[in-house]
Amino acid sequence: MKNKYYNDAIIGGKNITASYSKTGELLRAMYPAPDFRSWIDEFLTGVKINDSAMIYLHEDINNQYKQYYTENTNVLNTQITNTYFNLCVNQTDFAMLKEDVIIKKYQFENKNSINLDVNFLVHAKLLSDYNNMVGAEIKDNMLVQYCHDYSLYTFSSQDLYSYQLNDTNQNIASGQIKDKDYIGMSCDSSICYQIGTLKPGEKKELVLYLYFRKNDIKLSQEELKKQILQLKKLDYAKEQQAVEKYWKKYVKEHLNIELLPETSAYNKKFNQIYQRSILLFPLLINQEHGGIAAAVEVDEQMSNCGRYSYCWPRDAVFITKALDNLKMEKEVEKFYKVFCKETQNKNGMWEQRFYTDGSLAPCWGYQIDETASVIYGVYEHYKATKEKKFLKETYKMCENAAKFLGIYMDNVLGTKDESDIVKKEIEEAYHTQDRSKLHVSYDLWEMNEGVHLYSLAAIYAAFSAMKEIHSLLKPEYEQNNRLKVEAMNKLENKMTMYQSEIKKYILSNLYDENTKTFLRNLHDHQTDISQLGIIVPFAIFSPKEKKVQNTVEKINLTLRTYTGGYLRFEGDHYRTGNNPWTISTLWMAMYYQKAGEKRKAKECIEFIVNTANEHGFLAEQVDNQTMGPSWVNGLAWAHAMFVTLSI
Repeated sequence: MKNKYYNDAIIGGKNITASYSKTGELLRAMYPAPDFRSWIDEFLTGVKINDSAMIYLHEDINNQYKQYYTENTNVLNTQITNTYFNLCVNQTDFAMLKEDVIIKKYQFENKNSINLDVNFLVHAKLLSDYNNMVGAEIKDNMLVQYCHDYSLYTFSSQDLYSYQLNDTNQNIASGQIKDKDYIGMSCDSSICYQIGTLKPGEKKELVLYLYFRKNDIKLSQEELKKQILQLKKLDYAKEQQAVEKYWKKYVKEHLNIELLPETSAYNKKFNQIYQRSILLFPLLINQEHGGIAAAVEVDEQMSNCGRYSYCWPRDAVFITKALDNLKMEKEVEKFYKVFCKETQNKNGMWEQRFYTDGSLAPCWGYQIDETASVIYGVYEHYKATKEKKFLKETYKMCENAAKFLGIYMDNVLGTKDESDIVKKEIEEAYHTQDRSKLHVSYDLWEMNEGVHLYSLAAIYAAFSAMKEIHSLLKPEYEQNNRLKVEAMNKLENKMTMYQSEIKKYILSNLYDENTKTFLRNLHDHQTDISQLGIIVPFAIFSPKEKKVQNTVEKINLTLRTYTGGYLRFEGDHYRTGNNPWTISTLWMAMYYQKAGEKRKAKECIEFIVNTANEHGFLAEQVDNQTMGPSWVNGLAWAHAMFVTLSI
């Protein structure tokens, strides 16, 4: 598989999330969930014009490109003009609303003064491995690429002109393909359609359907043939109109701010990012289980990272805050009531990360702030909806998580209570009684193990949230469930004690008396943007306290780049470590906003707006040289912070 590090554009629908390059190449198609399964190794299209060889649409020295979304939709348009032949190809991509289908419409226009004879070719290579090998066959005038679990059907209402199932790499560059076999073992196949002769000024169209299907849904050959025939007979123009109408309505329903008057390029860009955020979030959410992917994958081979297309509970909690702001309450409830319940360990904690269907993903350690964040997020959702029923339905989950946080704090503080039989049973069952190991949690950047300022602030906020939940639920239990109230009071007393000790611990161990600033952990004095967590979002200290202001001053001296963005922390070596991060810069904006420093907050937001890509996607990092996106594009955490700041 070739490296495809940048998703410039993203579309999706019912069960499909797909990404594209800025030149219109289909890079990835995820089905039936936004993180699994990844289908596409390569999906390349091109034309053979007159006696030419293959001219790839996504890459040719004579091609010029313009790409844009139909306004307020997930319908992507790519205009490709080959200046040598003066052939213009308008490519439109979108996912259907009710079917697991990507429609790719191509309009060919001859802008030359001579006739152009055009053939259209598709070179499709699917991901294949020893346990799920891909084969291919030509059946009913379409290319079927299949493995044990899934099948991809590529077809048009137009007849195939030629095809090749085996060794297609050997001759596809010539633009001429031919095969005697109707079936083969190759994952790499090609098909060709004859567009025909285009006279000067003439236009012709081809509509390509990519139909994704799980093989566990058993259909007879006749039933499947009938299903494909119905898709071929679709009025694609009506389908496109329906998709555009759906997404425009979706944006309108979830637009929770008054957009800026579009009197400047900045205002237009701000509005574009906000609206693109609304359109992005549903493409990252598992509709059945509620998990939220951090981003569309960029590095399947882990050549630069540990992969991105997973659900981290902590990241998702930040995202649910934005979803609440956008009136996507159902999606938030599904995350907490389905995904979080499915993924919580019996001892109350959450592991590092999961697939969006709740299956455990590859991990390399645990992060205590993930568990704390879920409790915090549950109460934040209640604040947005005022639904006590939601608190009742998630209380047991939060109670178990709070007890686990208590065990963690006992190990950090040395306050283990041997008389607590329940706690002892949990420790013995899950081997958490080993104090030398339990508190060695990773930080939120997943790079350093130990005790961290951000993690302690998250735990403090989780206990505050839990106490607020108690204040809301206890009155309902006082009349008929005395034992439950007693258990709540006991837990509450412990949480109050822990909060007092956490603050003392921070001031004694995570505060530098020489610089009068907070420390990010017990082991080094490197400045870290996550130190802002003690103010936003977790509010353990006030932004007006001198200790906080000193820390912020140090952040500005050490983490602010010459371009105006902010690094994650000193000595960051990930992806060279020189580029500002969008979430770091937005975090500073959140602090300044809370501190009442509106001008400085606006400067941070302006940096983000001015460095978003042309479609309004926010990347993980910003390249200081180009002032454009760098690395993961469409990072959900960044979009969530932007939306939260904009309310």
